[in-house]
Amino acid sequence: MGQFVQLTAQDGTQIPAWLAQPDGTPRGAVVVLQEIFGVNSHIRAVTDRLAARGFVAIAPALFTRLEFDVQLGYDAEAMARGIQLKAAAEALPGEGVMQDVRAAVQWVAQHSGCKVGVVGFCWGGLLTWRAAGLIEGVSAAVCYYGGGMTVPPEIARQPQVPVLAHFGAKDAHISQESVQQFSAAHPEVQVHVYDADHGFNCDQRGSYDDASAVQAKDRTLEFLDQHLKA
Repeated sequence: MGQFVQLTAQDGTQIPAWLAQPDGTPRGAVVVLQEIFGVNSHIRAVTDRLAARGFVAIAPALFTRLEFDVQLGYDAEAMARGIQLKAAAEALPGEGVMQDVRAAVQWVAQHSGCKVGVVGFCWGGLLTWRAAGLIEGVSAAVCYYGGGMTVPPEIARQPQVPVLAHFGAKDAHISQESVQQFSAAHPEVQVHVYDADHGFNCDQRGSYDDASAVQAKDRTLEFLDQHLKA
């Protein structure tokens, strides 16, 4: 369903992005932000499924400034490599990859004529939380188990658009105490906790939980429909 297109960030950097178009008139546009495993088959599938639901969906390759065409699996070696790449991306000077997220938001808004939501997973969930407060043109944000978004410096951020956040009660990477602190600090954010582990939405991981994934998907689609209406 999808294909790669080229985005141009504010500093001139060329960023590939997986673009999936719906049939008929789109109901909105969505930027999909990757896990630490790149724009791999799972992220492309998520993007394609959003298009099948009527959204123009685009997933920028956020490791491009470090390495071209990162597509990792989910074994221990891939996990270690993804953690390294994330650390290097977080250490980039200035805005780092946020300017690539902004380029995706601007591109899909211009080409679709629709309001734009952002949906991110793991590291992408953290970037989505940041985008909700930093990037003009975002109308809604959905964070799936955003690694790092419940630490004090990130809790201190103030979103400028409606936010929906999904967490797993069994997630060893994001403590329930920190989720409660995040929720208490941001009563305006819709926070849902599932009886599931980190990565519960990814059907390529051992932590996949079908019931939680379906419930989170339904809530996400309802949220996007609500906030991306023309």
